[in-house]
Amino acid sequence: MTGRVAVTGAAGKLGRAVVADLAAHGWDVISIDRVRPAQVVGEFVAVDLTDYGQVLEIMTGRVDEHVGPVDAVVHLAALPAPGLRPNSTIFANNATASWNVFNAARAAGIRNVVWASSETVLGLPFETPPPYAPLDEEYRVRPESTYSLVKALEEEMAHHLCRWDPELKMIGLRFSNVKEPAEYADFPAFDADPQARRWNLWGYIDARDGAQAVRRALDHDATGVDVFIVANADTVMSRSSAELMAEVYPDVEVRKELGEHETLLSIDKARRVLGFEPEHSWRDGA
Repeated sequence: MTGRVAVTGAAGKLGRAVVADLAAHGWDVISIDRVRPAQVVGEFVAVDLTDYGQVLEIMTGRVDEHVGPVDAVVHLAALPAPGLRPNSTIFANNATASWNVFNAARAAGIRNVVWASSETVLGLPFETPPPYAPLDEEYRVRPESTYSLVKALEEEMAHHLCRWDPELKMIGLRFSNVKEPAEYADFPAFDADPQARRWNLWGYIDARDGAQAVRRALDHDATGVDVFIVANADTVMSRSSAELMAEVYPDVEVRKELGEHETLLSIDKARRVLGFEPEHSWRDGA
């Protein structure tokens, strides 16, 4: 599938990878952010997503020099983590931006929407231990921060928007901690203290593999809402996954025999439904 796709948060770590990947696979990309990316692929429009008028103009293809229909939306923009700003600011920005993108897409007749949900809805930072491992999409979300609460509300919002509009497809990707190859030099130091990265069960997602997941979600032929955990196939640790669980979460049920470094954020559903398969690992050095 190809067409014209609007990507919000295009200047961010994941956004840059998504724009490059979609363009390389034939999509006509409109990059959207408050700041201009260092390298622009395709078109760029500076948009404040908390202003519905601006969002509606871009989604309906009515911005001068960028006129034309938009076929799909990838919504990645947000204040990207808890604690970066006051809670009320995070809620006001992220919830408003997501509502504006979702609602403007519907108003423009766009039926293919992929957005960045988050691993945080699984219960991060696991001060309360996870219910079992590897974690999957089968238990009720457990937001523990304002940032995560908004992600949970986005998933609920998508459920009802798709209920109202049976032709709409909305896929939420619960991305793990996004990393670029330049950051992999830091990973060996994690071994010194398994507690340091227990907050997300030692997970990560290479930005390039995150982009692959976005592309596969856009290509997925379906209607309605669905959510997927998106992580790399391994952990950030050199120690085995079974050893990490036994030491840090000894009372948590491990529901399968684990591969040596197998992710504890299950990607089985993304593999089965979307055809997602991570192609990169920090262990490869790049």
